[in-house]
Amino acid sequence: MTHHEHPHAALVRRGYEAFSNGDMETLGSLMTSDCTHHVPGESQISGHYKGRDNVIGGYYRMLGELSGGTIRVDLKGVYVDGRGHVIATHRFFAERGDRGIEMNGGLFFTLVGDKISDIDECVADITETDSFWGTG
Repeated sequence: MTHHEHPHAALVRRGYEAFSNGDMETLGSLMTSDCTHHVPGESQISGHYKGRDNVIGGYYRMLGELSGGTIRVDLKGVYVDGRGHVIATHRFFAERGDRGIEMNGGLFFTLVGDKISDIDECVADITETDSFWGTG
């Protein structure tokens, strides 16, 4: 039996691949122009990044800068409902100064017209991520 991956799952997988390769052009092409990424906690990276340019040029750029380019995300699972929602689970790694972080997390995607319009980020331990990213 051939396994056919749902197009929404394939799109999210492509997004993770582009992020991992630092290919922000491809990543941006998968998002709506008003795409919003919600980041949990109370650290300097927490908050709501509204608009593709703010998500990529704001949040993702900051992740790279604060971690000195060490951030790495290993995709674990992709789950779809066929109605425009995708849950992706991953493990992420980063270093900052003399400390490191390794944690499970997930992204809850909302898709509109086969593009990502909303990303809600969840982490295993908000206190630890806040402490790792710091208050700026």
